[in-house]
Parts: sequence; C-alpha cells; structure tokens
Amino acid sequence: MVWLIVVGVIVVILVVLAVIDVIQTRHAIRRNFPIIGRLRYLLERLGPELRQYIVTDNDEERPFSRDQRRWVYASAKMQNQYFGFGTDNKMDLPQYPIIRHSPFPYQAPTKVSLNGSTPSDAKSPAEPYLPPTKVIGEWRNRSGAFRPESLVGISAMSFGSLSGRAVEAMNRGALESGALHNTGEGGISVHHRHGGALILQLGTGYFGARNPDGTFNLDKAIETVSGAPVRAIEVKLSQGAKPGLGGVLPGSKVTEEIAMARGVPVGETVASPPSHVEFDSVKTMIDFVERIADSCGVPVGIKSAVGDRRFWVELADEMAASGRGPDFITIDGGEGGTGAAPLVFSDHVSLPFRAGFAEVYRTFAERSMHDKVTWIGGGKLGFPGEALLAMALGVDMINVAREVMLAVGCIQAQECHTGHCPTGVATQSKWLTRGLDPTDKAARAAHYIMSLRYELLQLAHACGQPHPALVGGESIDLMLEGDSTVSLWDRYGYDQKWLTPSAADKAEAAALFGV
Repeated sequence: MVWLIVVGVIVVILVVLAVIDVIQTRHAIRRNFPIIGRLRYLLERLGPELRQYIVTDNDEERPFSRDQRRWVYASAKMQNQYFGFGTDNKMDLPQYPIIRHSPFPYQAPTKVSLNGSTPSDAKSPAEPYLPPTKVIGEWRNRSGAFRPESLVGISAMSFGSLSGRAVEAMNRGALESGALHNTGEGGISVHHRHGGALILQLGTGYFGARNPDGTFNLDKAIETVSGAPVRAIEVKLSQGAKPGLGGVLPGSKVTEEIAMARGVPVGETVASPPSHVEFDSVKTMIDFVERIADSCGVPVGIKSAVGDRRFWVELADEMAASGRGPDFITIDGGEGGTGAAPLVFSDHVSLPFRAGFAEVYRTFAERSMHDKVTWIGGGKLGFPGEALLAMALGVDMINVAREVMLAVGCIQAQECHTGHCPTGVATQSKWLTRGLDPTDKAARAAHYIMSLRYELLQLAHACGQPHPALVGGESIDLMLEGDSTVSLWDRYGYDQKWLTPSAADKAEAAALFGV
C-alpha cells in the first residue's frame, strides 16, 4: 500500500507541475513541453560543471558561444551580467580584438542609473540616450530625414520566417527601447503594428508593393508607407548568408496572414527572383531609389553583402558625380544569419563583415563620400566589443537579428529551416508558438537592446570619448601571430583623417550625446 501512495503522490505532483507549465507564459519551452522542458533549466544550471570535464567549453559553440548567449539571456532577463574569475578566451589568437582604454576615462555629466541596482547584481540599465551621430536622409535633404533614437536596431527578419508572436515581441520591444524595426522582405504584417517604428524592406519580390506579376507598384508602396509607422525604406540587393539567391515560398505556407502582408493570393506559390526586375545597373538602381524617396517622402537606402568590387566602385563614382543615391547603406557580413540557405552559400559566398565593410568604406572614403551616407552594419555585431569595433571602422548604426532572437527565447536549436523551432520563434506551428508570450518577450528584447547600448557607452567612456562613434581605430588593436598587434585602421588600410573627429565634432558629440 505504501508504494501505491508514493506513486500516487508522484503522479499528483507531476500533474500539478504540468498544469503550472502549461498555464505560465514566461518560458516557451516549459509551456510547449511540460515537465520535460524543466530538464533544460536543470542541465543549464549544471552545464558549467559538466562542460568542464566532458563537453565543450564556453567559447567553442557556434555560431554563438555559451558566454555570448549567457550575456544576451542575462541582459534580456535583467539578471547578473557579470562573469567571475577572469576571461577564459584565448587572447593571443590572430584577429582577436583588444580595446586600448584611456588612462583618463570620459566623465559623463550625469551618471546613468542602473535602476537602483549595485554592481553586485548588475541588472540591465535604464535607457541611455544614444542615437547615432548622423541624420538619415540629411545628405539628400529628404523631407522625412530623421535622427533615430537608438543606434542599435532590429535587423530584417520577415513574418513567415519568424512567427507572428516573435515579430510582435520584437516590435513591442522596439517601441520600448526606441529602436528601429526592419520588416524583412515579407512586408508589413499585423504583427508589425504594435507601435515600433519600421524600416520597410523591399526585396526582389516587392512584397507589400507589387503588381500581380511581381513587378514593383509605386502606388502600393506609397499606400503601405502611409498606413504604418515607416521611417525609411531599404532596397535589399542581397544578404550575407545567401547572396545571389532568390527564393520560393510554397503555396502551402501562404496563409491568409502571410498573403495579406505580402500582397499575394492565399495558397499560391510565390517566387522571389535572384535580382531586381526594376533595375539592372548602378544608374538605374539610383533612379529607382530616388523615385521611391521622392514619392514616399522617407529616406531610402540599400542593403547588400559584399562581393563584386566593381559594383561599389561604380556606385561611389556615380554618387560623387551626380550627387544622387541612397541615404543609407547597410552592409551585411557573410557570417550573418538566415532561416534557410544552401551550406555552400552560408559558408563561402560574400565577405565576412570586417573585410567587406572596410573594403566598401575605403572605396567611398577615397572619393570623400563616406560622410554623406549613414552606414549600418550587420553580421554577429550584437555584442559590445564587436559593435564598437564596427563603429571604429565607420559604422553609424548596428543591426541585430539572431541576438534579438535569443533575447525573445531562441536557444540556438538551429531548426529554423524545419519549422520545428521548439521555442516558437522561427516556426508557424500554432502548438509551438503558443508558448511564446509576446508581452513578456517584448520586455526582454528591449532590455537586451538597452543593455547593448549601455555597454557600448561604457566602452566609449573607457576610451575617453562621450560617444562610441568617436572611438577611432587607434583605440582597437588586432592580435597577430607571435603576440604582436596591429591597429584596426592599419590592418584595413584606413587613412586616419577619414575618421578622426575634429575638436568641434567632439564638443558637439559631448553636448548632444553625453549622459
């Protein structure tokens, strides 16, 4: 009889735990996989001890290490972001970045609050005022030129690739943190309409601004922009993870919601060609950009991975000669993410961010065009050190994608292409997405973005500057073989005068952006 009572008690406990897991909304894994999902948190808690002997260490996993993921999770949840005992990185590896701090750090006029926390608990900071130093659209005198509130934005991820609840969480998080939210090329869905400011991306399918035959429809583009909080438009040429490829969305995946967002019939297969049909040269591309900007009244930019050098030379030459062109240029590194791509494209097509961005920036700087446009960078830049390095290369704004996916619950299961994402982030399964609570995850997305900005600001102050954009390449070294180093600017062939701010620039930055 005793064993029956014991079994009965165990069953009751398990039933109660299962009910609690299904009802709660904070943890998608537990909600989708009651009781079993709890094992993940137990293993996560025991992970450091287990990994020390039998599994990988904190920096071996890819694309994001355990240390990187832990920092994102802690930032998103407003938990302790500190690490103890010192670094476990191999600091002598080639290309490893070293930030050369100043012996006289910048003293901010007003101390940034940590929401009452102390260094021991190190919770996410209060919102620091940290816009980019450039006004998007100022060069071309666009009527809708603006200075974003946040130099960190949410990169292009379409509804369809991500679940509606994940998109909603990101948009709400963008509103809370003041970040711009790029729609991805899938158009503006109902999930994008929760108050966050948008960048409308136009890919080769022109979703949300297309004719039935797949060509571009300017009137629909104007209608789309006027019907949503769109601050800018981005014409996508390519992305780092799969440049030069089109795509096919099977009719079985074209639900009513997706069809409405993309402006296509429900249940019909839709193809996105590998290149744009509205232009086929640098000059006609610039004409396309200018036509949209004139008609829609917002800044228009382009997004591209870096491949053919001749394209960037011709673009810089044409912009310098004509005084026309995109208001911003988003450079996506080859290490960037995607929902699905052939392995060879992800691994070998397009330059990684550092080399690709430096090549393009040099091309524009040599023609004195680098200060005209706003530069946005993407490709695993969602961590303070790498973001600061990108800004030292000339980036004005940082785009984050997979990092904000981690913030809203992604566990790097790498099931994006299967539709079986266990946390409901990259799937359309109603069963799996039900576990993702958009309100809770929105706060986490906002906390992550705010924490990234805050640590960028801390790094800038450690280098003696009031704003990250003023930290130059002389403040960052890259390790070489044999324990020698090279400055970032020397490594990538930069002329110091391209990026060194004047005394007036420094004074203006201190007045506008000091915190």
